[in-house]
Amino acid sequence: MASESMLQGVRERFDSSTDFTVGLEEEYQLLDPRTLALTNRFEDVMGAAPAALAERLAGELIASEIEFKTRAHDRFEGAARELVAGRLASLDLIEACGLAGGVAAVHPFSPWQDQRIIETPHYRRLQDELGYVSWVNNTWSIHIHCGVRGADRALAVCTAMRSLLPELLALSANSPVFLGRDTRLASVRTQIFTKSFPRCGIPDAYPDWDSYARHVAWLEAVGAIVENTEIWWSVRPHHSFGTVEVRICDGQTEMGHALGVAALALAYIARLCADYDAGVPLPMHPRGMIDENMWRAERRGIEAYMINLDSAAVRPLRDVIHERLAWTADQRRALGLEPFTRYVEEMLREGNGAQRQRETFVRTNHDVMAVQREIVERTRASAVEVTAVLGDG
Repeated sequence: MASESMLQGVRERFDSSTDFTVGLEEEYQLLDPRTLALTNRFEDVMGAAPAALAERLAGELIASEIEFKTRAHDRFEGAARELVAGRLASLDLIEACGLAGGVAAVHPFSPWQDQRIIETPHYRRLQDELGYVSWVNNTWSIHIHCGVRGADRALAVCTAMRSLLPELLALSANSPVFLGRDTRLASVRTQIFTKSFPRCGIPDAYPDWDSYARHVAWLEAVGAIVENTEIWWSVRPHHSFGTVEVRICDGQTEMGHALGVAALALAYIARLCADYDAGVPLPMHPRGMIDENMWRAERRGIEAYMINLDSAAVRPLRDVIHERLAWTADQRRALGLEPFTRYVEEMLREGNGAQRQRETFVRTNHDVMAVQREIVERTRASAVEVTAVLGDG
């Protein structure tokens, strides 16, 4: 095999990983409290963070964004509690700096031209290489890390998860309004980031570790990447953590929605691991077929009609998710996910973020300030509501 520099020790890290450990990440908008426009104050917020919180915060490309990352937890409930507490602590910090904070997958009116790339070697190199592609990437998401033991097993699960990503995107779609307009998309974030960044979106199918490692070694050998995090696929094996990382979901304004889509992603991974262990062949659909469902998810969100990639039957996304909840019932029970996937059922009944934003936009005669005001209010209020539901634990 080619150079091992970027892959050194990674297979061993997966082979010693612990199944279904969980880490969650979400990204916050930094906003002017009067205009609710994005403001380039990352360094001020980071500099004001107390040490314990600063350990969990990070920069994420633009100076009007900050990210919170939980620790690795043995159970989803622990990660969920930390994410909720982290959102509230981050909002307290942001507000103490004289700003407002919110979560949505894009900002409904702030132009990309007003945003500044943060000054780190990684992001300077990214800006130099990608230029416009990096400048316009004003997007916010939630990432789910799940421990999967065994390098070959992790790659088989990553490959199978590709076919399920459109369902997670459709459910989590939360970016219909952008640059002051209804984009007619449920997730314009997908168009801005996934369709423009290199090495992004749906990856090729890698049935085992060696097939994946050969590709990474080739990317390194030809100078396409200098670190593995420059592979931005919507599902990927994370070299540092030994996790399967799901990166498809829009940032969720509603705290319960964030926990619901994360719990569902974990349930998918756990079910695929169970099938792999039982010798059940995992799906390995062509990327072109999966992309057809990706477009439906991006365009229609929770109202999408999804294609069964085996039978070509077309069914409402809501029916597909209900079937997936039944398919993962054993895993959800074993991993304590049922209190959190109830939020998925709530989304199917009451609507997701994209629908709520669009309803506000229409109701207020296309008032983007009203949309953003609701995003800011619900970002905090929904976290408080979930805290009350979770109790002391």
